[in-house]
Amino acid sequence: MSDLIIVESCDTPAKLFRQRSRAWSALPALRHKRNGVWHSMTWGEYYAQARALGLALADRGLKRGDVVTVLAENRPEWVTFDLGAQCMGFVGNGIYPTSSPEQAEYILQDSLTRVLLVEDDEQLDKALAVRGRCPQLSLIVVIELKGLRGFADPNVISFADFLARGHELAKTRAGDFETAIDAGKQSDVGFLVYTSGTTGLPKGAMISNRNIMFQVEMAPTFLGIAAGDKTISFLPLCHIAERMGTAFNQLGVGQIVHFPENSGTVFNDIREVSPHLIFAPPRFWQKMYSQVELFMQDAVPLARKLYGYAFREGRAIAEAKVARNSLGTLQRIRFALLTALVLSNVRRFLGLQNVKRAFAGAAPVPPDLLKWYMAIGVDLLEAYGMTETTGLVSFTPPDRIKLGYSGAVVRGVEVRIGAGDEVQVRGPIVFAGYWNKPDKTAEAITGGWLATGDCGELDPEGYLKITDRVKDILITSGGKNVAPSGIENLLKFSPYITDAIVVGDGRHFLTCLVMIDQDNVAKFAQDQQVPYTDFASLTRTAEVASLIRSEIEAVNARLARVEQIKDFRIIEQLLTAEDEELTPTMKLKRRVVAQKYGALIEGMYTG
Repeated sequence: MSDLIIVESCDTPAKLFRQRSRAWSALPALRHKRNGVWHSMTWGEYYAQARALGLALADRGLKRGDVVTVLAENRPEWVTFDLGAQCMGFVGNGIYPTSSPEQAEYILQDSLTRVLLVEDDEQLDKALAVRGRCPQLSLIVVIELKGLRGFADPNVISFADFLARGHELAKTRAGDFETAIDAGKQSDVGFLVYTSGTTGLPKGAMISNRNIMFQVEMAPTFLGIAAGDKTISFLPLCHIAERMGTAFNQLGVGQIVHFPENSGTVFNDIREVSPHLIFAPPRFWQKMYSQVELFMQDAVPLARKLYGYAFREGRAIAEAKVARNSLGTLQRIRFALLTALVLSNVRRFLGLQNVKRAFAGAAPVPPDLLKWYMAIGVDLLEAYGMTETTGLVSFTPPDRIKLGYSGAVVRGVEVRIGAGDEVQVRGPIVFAGYWNKPDKTAEAITGGWLATGDCGELDPEGYLKITDRVKDILITSGGKNVAPSGIENLLKFSPYITDAIVVGDGRHFLTCLVMIDQDNVAKFAQDQQVPYTDFASLTRTAEVASLIRSEIEAVNARLARVEQIKDFRIIEQLLTAEDEELTPTMKLKRRVVAQKYGALIEGMYTG
């Protein structure tokens, strides 16, 4: 496995956390950028803070199995509070910081949250607005006190005071923390992850210690990094992938996790950190690609020519690698020179010069995007999983890349294709069920097999291909089945298109709604001297419509006739994660979009 042997006595994350913290006590574990300066926390300090917070929670009367929740952006306090609680046998939980008060209220009520950690006055306001309807909520802990001068509430305490209370308790009751860790079992629920609720009310998926440990034991193999390597935590910690990557896979590998200053500084912080591992959804990787394309548009002619030549050479190398063909000596030398002259600078511009593993997940990736990254010397590897599989089912081995597949099924996990080509999964990654919803659990799991809701296929090598969501497959009026995500992926490779929703169920032809890339389209408008005043007016210009039409026509040329887009409309609103049309990981919600923009869609069929 590696030299980081997970001993038999560490059958829970809490026990492994204790072991790692003792072995790596003086080594850095977490870093957080505040006011432009990176601050480090060692493993010893990490454990001490988690212990203090766990003891302070127990001091408030919490019992094993009680739920504690975090409502905050990614930061060290998120994980120390969460892991400290789990060490004591409490159940961790999180709420997306972009959630409305009503959304927060639902999760607080459904999870029966006892203690809530919030980041600042904005998140505190949400909690106070709904606290009266959450009678089980006994305490709110606030990290940042800016804007709260003079505020007093008997059931609200600052993080600093709560932590200080825990450190005081640790002087005489540290043994209680160790005893709680020893009492943990693999069958215990470690944390909850609430689903997005796109097809109904959100459900709390119970992730057990057994689920967590199975993935942690695989982490050294599939992550391909070593202790002391750097990662950056910027996806919401409420999401299963980031929760596992930041809080738990670290226990298996020992990487240093960096927290950006805020969500708006992520790309700059990545350049500064130069991480060895990055996991992100396709939209993040598309944005990085667009940054290069935008930059090259303004580059001097010689630089554009060199980039084009180096990219073509890199593309040829990438295709040879995918085909598993050997490279000639001259080709290797030529590519090494071009890498030194051009492609290494592209990677440095993006902050990817040290990357050992780059993963894309949470949605299918446009194949052309994968090829572009391979061409610049970064193997962007696909992975597939979902909340109910603890975030992982398959991943792409770097030495056996297959475009269009989400990789090989992980060892110890079974996958089969059921009725309607639905992917079904069985094994230790399958979650423990939905919190207080045995009926929903029974619907999802039959005989140990989890119905994923995704359509897919397995090839003879055990590689899994995800074609679409079962409920998203379109059936045209002519009876043709069309998987919209494949078409959408081709559209999203355009630097001018951030997202797209293909429509056509029960229709004579396909159409789509397009969300444009603000930066690249604005740059296009400026270069073409197209007048506009705001984002909405930009989307309405004839020149932008013509630009998007040409991008769609280029994609249509690669599609069968039944798959071709006959008309489109541009969404005029600049959407953010706070809008109902987008998930917290910035994916368009197909049904919400179809309903909200129903009149726009009908106009493409009746106009």
